[in-house]
Amino acid sequence: MPEYRKVSVESVSNTPNPTREMKEIDEAVGASEFGFNVVTADPGEQVPWGYHRHPDHEELFYVLSGELRVETQDGEFRVEADEAFFVPRDAPNRAVAAGETPCRLVAVGAPKDADSAIIEEECPACGETTDRTYEAVEDAGRAVYVLSCAGCGVETRRFE
Repeated sequence: MPEYRKVSVESVSNTPNPTREMKEIDEAVGASEFGFNVVTADPGEQVPWGYHRHPDHEELFYVLSGELRVETQDGEFRVEADEAFFVPRDAPNRAVAAGETPCRLVAVGAPKDADSAIIEEECPACGETTDRTYEAVEDAGRAVYVLSCAGCGVETRRFE
């Protein structure tokens, strides 16, 4: 017998990421074949970590409200409310909340077990295009996430 599950998106805990809020709905309902996240990003916030690609994973962004700017090798795309944007497997991209208001979107990806991301950004210190490592640290009683260049180890970004 299948096990149906229902959750309130509002009740799902926020997952650490560089946006205001990311709710991992797939984890909350136990989905095993696809990822499904509801994200709220303030203007200028990246969704999620940086310019990246998923070697074996497709992504789809559906904007509920606000505007999303997606940077790709083929140029920049503006995705507005009630529009969807597909990212093929292994295609580099960076999504950023654009406009004057927060962007609320659904991010779907499959297959779920192949969602590992490779960040490939130029390091401001060594100039090489590298992946990033990250760690959670305590800073004045708050959890802070620190991204560092995988090549030279210099901190490249931090966020709460």
